[in-house]
Amino acid sequence: MSQPPVRFSADASTEQFIQPPTGITDEAVIQDILDALHDEDCRAILQSTTEERLSAKEISRRCELPLSTTYRKLDTLTETGLLEEGIRLCQTGNHATEYARVVVNVQISFDDCGQLKLWLSRDSSGAQSIPPVTRVIYEPRRGTDTD
Repeated sequence: MSQPPVRFSADASTEQFIQPPTGITDEAVIQDILDALHDEDCRAILQSTTEERLSAKEISRRCELPLSTTYRKLDTLTETGLLEEGIRLCQTGNHATEYARVVVNVQISFDDCGQLKLWLSRDSSGAQSIPPVTRVIYEPRRGTDTD
C-alpha cells in the first residue's frame, strides 16, 4: 500500500512533498546507486539540479563536463532514480529534455538478518510540473519494498 507524500516546508518559499522512503534490497540496484553517488561528476550534476531543472547543455556548462560525459552520467542518474527527466516546452518548437534531482535522502541499514537495505526518499513536488507522458519513472527491480 502506497503512502501519501509528506508535506515539508522549511519556509514559505520552499515547499517539498517527500515520498515515504523506498526500501531497496537488490544488491545490484544498491551497487548502481552507490556507484552513482560515489562518482564525482554524478554528484556535481545532482548538486547543479537541486534548485532548478536544467538541460544537458546547461548541466554540461555548469559542471564543466564534456557533453558526451554529461549524457552518460544523466543516463546513470535517471536509471537509478536519482534524477527525473522531463520535457521543456518552448514556443519555438525546440523542445529540450530537462533534468531535476528528486532524491532528498539516502540511508543504508542492515535488517535483523544482516541484509543490506538502502532507503531513498524522493521529492515529488518537482514531479508535478512534468506531464505524465514525459516522465521517466524509476521502477526498482525485484527485492524492493516500501515501508
